[in-house]
Amino acid sequence: MENGAALKRRQNGALESEILATLWAAKRPLTAGEVAAELDGTLAYTTVQTILARLLAKGAVQRQQAGRAHAYSAVLDGSGIAATKMRAQLDGSNDRTSVLSRFLQDLSPEDEATLSTLLELRRGRGDS
Repeated sequence: MENGAALKRRQNGALESEILATLWAAKRPLTAGEVAAELDGTLAYTTVQTILARLLAKGAVQRQQAGRAHAYSAVLDGSGIAATKMRAQLDGSNDRTSVLSRFLQDLSPEDEATLSTLLELRRGRGDS
């Protein structure tokens, strides 16, 4: 704790989202140092590097050489990352039917209608 005050912790994925938003807003690849500077300035450079490495492993960003450093660009937006996480959970299960059934049980009527519409549109296009 600093100065006797509890440090604020971000929710899971919040820092990833902040970094992705920073990369999207930049309109050009940024180094970890540039990302850290664009954020609130309280994050350690190594923290930004770690999050960028995680995002790279998830396929959410791409990197290119920029002198002696790497510069990062966002590939996936928030929706793409959420979909990737959902797919990973489904792929990691031995009982896909149970996972999908539980997911459907927890949907609001509005989300269920949206999902139904999306599935109908997909079937109409002949997607598998």
